Amino acid sequence: MSYPNIDFLYLNEEDMIKAGVLDPARCIETMRDTMALFGKKDFLLGGPKANEHGLQVNFPQKSDIEDFPLDDGPDRRFMAMPAYLGGRFHIAGQKFYGSNSHNQALGLPRSILMVTLSDVETGAPKAIMSANLLSAMRTGAMPAMAATYLANKDSRVLSLIGPGVINKCALMCYMEVLKDIKVIKIRGSRKDSPSALAMKEFIEKKYPQVEEIILCDSLKEACMDADVVSEAMSVSKENMEEFKLEWFKKGATVFSMGSFLYRQYDDFKKTVMVVDNYGMYKKYLSNFIARGPVDEAGDKREWVIMGIHFVHLVETGAVKRDQVINLSDLVNGNGSGRKTKDDIVMCSIGGMPLEDLSWGSDCYERAKMLGIGTKLNLWKEPYMK
Repeated sequence: MSYPNIDFLYLNEEDMIKAGVLDPARCIETMRDTMALFGKKDFLLGGPKANEHGLQVNFPQKSDIEDFPLDDGPDRRFMAMPAYLGGRFHIAGQKFYGSNSHNQALGLPRSILMVTLSDVETGAPKAIMSANLLSAMRTGAMPAMAATYLANKDSRVLSLIGPGVINKCALMCYMEVLKDIKVIKIRGSRKDSPSALAMKEFIEKKYPQVEEIILCDSLKEACMDADVVSEAMSVSKENMEEFKLEWFKKGATVFSMGSFLYRQYDDFKKTVMVVDNYGMYKKYLSNFIARGPVDEAGDKREWVIMGIHFVHLVETGAVKRDQVINLSDLVNGNGSGRKTKDDIVMCSIGGMPLEDLSWGSDCYERAKMLGIGTKLNLWKEPYMK
């Protein structure tokens, strides 16, 4: 870049697809690189301890102000997620998105996401890109990458709980690393939900090696007999089903990327507990406590993120901190996860903007190589200096 002129690359969704954003094998390896750098502390996240997922704008459930945005559905929020990632990426930037379940009535996805990549030294934009597919792929690639360390190699039964975009991308990634999958179970809001049927059709077309697809009536049915469970639900609290440890077979590996309602916290002591970012869940717990025991409607608050369950056990002295395994340690060869084939492994994948930056950076570099995207000019020189 020749300063003071600043050009940057704009990549729309079609550009991102051409740049390989949906390539599961490459994305899995990028996530491996990302977690290796995380384990070496070659990164920055937001907040004074550099461990925050992002800054979320929460909406009230009611307001006297006309047209004020309300929390009237699941996942209603705005979120800004800044970060820096070092190593071969050496990139700064952020993901921003707005989320509203009512978008579906307009033919839009629940969340609309954008990622900005910025020069680390100057802050100048390098790229602005459509990030719905980017975010979904990096989210799906993380548990698949983790599965290479945690899942039994002969896993045959995969259960997808929440058959939306995230688990569709996760499926694409699981199928890259779990070569013996022959049975896939699907749990949607109901057995014949449009998303469950769409997932079934997707599997039939893309993975003919799968011998059986089971549409499940209940959460229990979806968990029973599964070697790998992939949870990626986006539901309101009143519609959540509670998980039970006895539903999982010996040797099961459970990945949670969304909502994991579980009230018998001590049960987790019988499992192998793994997290992507312990500090992030610790911050979640402190934020939860700060908001008080009840919500605006007077209903009891409950956390529904697997990683918070683990932190709670540590904070209350039920387990030691080193009993919660860092995924990055496994990536960097500094520990082990599963001790035996019969261990039940619980892995919380909360996601971090580091993953958006790394996969976004790789797609950006490939787009430049292929001549994809639209070059835009910020200024030839700044009007005020």
